[in-house]
Amino acid sequence: MKKVSKVEINTSFGKILREYRIKNNLTQDNLAEKLGISIKYISRVENGVSGLKNQTLIKCMNILGITPNVLFQDFISNKKLTKDIELENKISSLSDKKKIFILKTLDVLENTNEEDL
Repeated sequence: MKKVSKVEINTSFGKILREYRIKNNLTQDNLAEKLGISIKYISRVENGVSGLKNQTLIKCMNILGITPNVLFQDFISNKKLTKDIELENKISSLSDKKKIFILKTLDVLENTNEEDL
């Protein structure tokens, strides 16, 4: 497994933070206010110069709708996990109605014996 540096993590997180902030139609000022940190710090995070404390990161994920898989996908090499992330990414792009359908389908599969498939 390749060692991941703090700079690589900060750069990746910053890129994702900027992408999701823009998707959510928030300015750096808006996000900074919601997180209780300075605009300058948001800029430093987005540029990969600084990282966020865990509590602030979790708050940011909730505000912007970022899943842990999105944050860490660039650093995952485990084949099973990469398949799980791929599946989650495909599901997350679906409409809520289709997501409900998939959940119901999964409920049926969970209650079905392998031999019946």
